[in-house]
Formats: sequence, structure tokens, C-alpha cells
Amino acid sequence: MTSEPHGPTDEQRPPPAWAGDVAVGVEAWTRGAQRDEEQPGQRREQRGRRQGRGRAGRGRSEGRRRTGPRPPDPVAELPEADQEEFARKILLDQLTGQARSRQQLAEKLRAKNVPEPVATRLLDRFEEVGLIDDEAFARMWVSHRGAGAHRGLATRALAAELRRKGVEDQVVKDALEDVDPEEERETARRLVRGKLRSVARVDDTTATRRLVGMLARKGYGSGVAFAVVREELAAAGRDEPDPDPDL
Repeated sequence: MTSEPHGPTDEQRPPPAWAGDVAVGVEAWTRGAQRDEEQPGQRREQRGRRQGRGRAGRGRSEGRRRTGPRPPDPVAELPEADQEEFARKILLDQLTGQARSRQQLAEKLRAKNVPEPVATRLLDRFEEVGLIDDEAFARMWVSHRGAGAHRGLATRALAAELRRKGVEDQVVKDALEDVDPEEERETARRLVRGKLRSVARVDDTTATRRLVGMLARKGYGSGVAFAVVREELAAAGRDEPDPDPDL
């Protein structure tokens, strides 16, 4: 007499919960694809270790000795239509509530192993409908981080940030054209006034060095930075230090 199997056969086993859902399927793959692809004997061995039939140290040693091919890339193995849907969801999630440059989005797709032709095609399409617009992104960045904003960055710092995000030089230049030099200088004054209390107990030369350094980190040139600091220290009733040749 043949014994009944202790568990469902492959034909009886229900399909995985993520079947038919690309995004959930990819997530499931990252958690358990390697486990699902193991041979039945290997699965029994792992269950035995979990139930205490093996020593923990021996189980770890066996795991280190086990070798084999890396599991396949889940995105690369999807049909092209599903690859596009997967990439589209990534782009929409990234753009929800915040504009991003094309390069930022391309790097995100690359990090998720979206094939380059699929990524390029979708990025082009998003540009065509205006969801990706580096010119608008650059103007927004300048408005939110430049003169008059809380960060109060000077044009030099803004340009460096935009270039790091992959915005082309001409687009950066156009976005910075409307920055008013006098508004930028006034922003530098505001920043210095906000820091005067933090240098109240140091001598004027040290205070000048610290304040000029603060402005330099925000992209202000040494000439403007030193002039503004000197004016604000004088307005606060502090002696005017001699210019530091190292600044």
C-alpha cells in the first residue's frame, strides 16, 4: 500500500499571492525567490534547522559552503510591457509631491535594474507630456533655495547643486539670470545678522572668520562676504577688524 504524501503536490499547491501583480511580485522575489527555487531536499533541510534538528553553528557553516548561481534579475525577466509598467510606477512615485531632474530619475531607474532602452523610452515620454522639465525644475530650485529663501544660497552654490543633479549648463545659466545681485547681498546680511549672537563671546577677528566662512559655504564670494560681515559687525557696535589676507 502506498502512503499518501504529507503535503500538497506541485499540482495541488495554490499559486503565490503575488501572481499577476508586477510590483508585488518583484517585492516577493527580493524576499524569497531564492528560497522558492531551492530543491525540495534543501527546503526540508532548512525546515529541520528552524525546528531545532540541527545545530545553529552547523547550519550557518553549511549555508556558507553552499554555492550556486545568483538568482535572476526579476525586472530583466519580465515581459517588456511589464518592465514599462514597473518603471512607470517608479517614476510616478518619485515625482509625487516633488519635481526632479531627468538625471535623478534615470539614476533611480538604473538602481532598480530597469533596462536602459525601457528607461530612455519612458523618460522621453514623460518629457513630452511635461512631467519631466529640467528648465522648470531649475527655476523651482533657485526659488526655493536662493536669495530670499530660508537657505539663502548664492548663485555659485545653486549652480553647483543643479549641475550635480544633471541639469545642463545653459539651463542652469538661464535659471540664474533673474537673480538680483542686491537681493543676494541683502540675503547675506540677513544670514550674518542671524549668526551674530553665536559669535558674541569671541574676538572680532575670530567672529569675522567664522561669519565669512559661513557665507562662503553658501556660495558667496570672499569680496561680498567680507564686506557684508564688516558692515554688520560695525552696525552691531563691534570694532572693525583688519582684513585677513587668508580669507
